[in-house]
Amino acid sequence: MDATSSARWADELAVFDLETTGIDVDTCRIVTAHVGVIGVDGEVLERREWLVDPGVEIPTAASLIHGVTTERARLEGVPAVGAVAEIIAALADAAARGLPIVAYNAAYDLTLLEREAERYGHAPLPGPGPVIDPLVIDKAVDRYRRGKRTLTAAAEHYGVALPNAHDAGADAVAAGRVAQAIVRAFPELAAVAVGDLHARQVEWCREQAESYQAYRRANGEPGFTTTGAWPVRRAVATATAAAAAPAATSTAVLDLALPEPASVDMLF
Repeated sequence: MDATSSARWADELAVFDLETTGIDVDTCRIVTAHVGVIGVDGEVLERREWLVDPGVEIPTAASLIHGVTTERARLEGVPAVGAVAEIIAALADAAARGLPIVAYNAAYDLTLLEREAERYGHAPLPGPGPVIDPLVIDKAVDRYRRGKRTLTAAAEHYGVALPNAHDAGADAVAAGRVAQAIVRAFPELAAVAVGDLHARQVEWCREQAESYQAYRRANGEPGFTTTGAWPVRRAVATATAAAAAPAATSTAVLDLALPEPASVDMLF
């Protein structure tokens, strides 16, 4: 991708979202997934969706968020081993075509996908990159805006319709449209080559996590630890962070390895 085309990176985007059994990337499983492509006006150009039998019980709390029960997944879902391979292949194909991959709170979806790949013996998604994470970018360019930073809140703020939140397809497309809306609101981003923007997000996410960790430690949780690794939080990084933290805080390390509180509205 040359400098001219990279300056128009938001014109065509791959979009990606997972709905899952919970919020712990190390243990949770994929229930539904969407990989698609949107055009310059946010129109859907391509879409592929999966309903997956995760091979485990889907907790009621998760079913209440995304609407898929264990019974439905077992009856209608495809086996996870094949679905995970197909999701990785679809994302790899989009990346090979030069499309940035948009995922809201990408470190959750991409890390969970990598854990699933490991679970079933698949090669992980190469890279991945370039990735566009509207959550990380929004927090960087509009740092002091008050209120939630969930996808629902971001969509409302940027005037993007999200009629069926927590449906993988609806969330994926909305995330792509939010990314495009952020570029319209902050046009200087359009002039940044997409590879450079990926690199900036690595730093922004690290800084955001450090700021959040400092806030939690200053407000009664001196042992709180989190990680700003992005766009994938590899198991070795989590293990290292856990080893470095006091024993009493090991649960916080595992449960809260995200740049802001684990919100079911954000993660499922």
